[in-house]
Amino acid sequence: MKKAGGAPQSRGQASDRLGQIKDAAVPLYEHIFLARQDLSQSQVDALAAAATEIVESNQGKVTKTETWGLKNLAYKIKRNRKAHFVMLNIEANGDTVAELERQTAINEDVIRYMTIRVDEHEAGPSVMMRKSDRDNRRRREREGN
Repeated sequence: MKKAGGAPQSRGQASDRLGQIKDAAVPLYEHIFLARQDLSQSQVDALAAAATEIVESNQGKVTKTETWGLKNLAYKIKRNRKAHFVMLNIEANGDTVAELERQTAINEDVIRYMTIRVDEHEAGPSVMMRKSDRDNRRRREREGN
């Protein structure tokens, strides 16, 4: 890719209207992984901390970590009917995400994972956290009556 002056422009940099090179925004990702049902909550938290360490050691940043808890799966995955769900909001380049996915794939405690690029991270709690809060509130109201 060349800028107006004929000098090559490297990837990961954007050019403004005057042709000056400026740093491009860091890509945003959501990384969700499912951990085996027989793990304790502290082991799941350790997996999330390990993922955060991988991102931060590769010049990335984890802006939010949410643990959605132990949930039923629609079908068995590697002999598991339930799994612990964890979501990380990440600001990092593609190499960092590739390393995170490589390490996640190796880990035997993780039964499934997915990383998607997003335009912006959701402010406040995610939809899953709002849903669980709503369900807990309804359960308390039902038990109170």
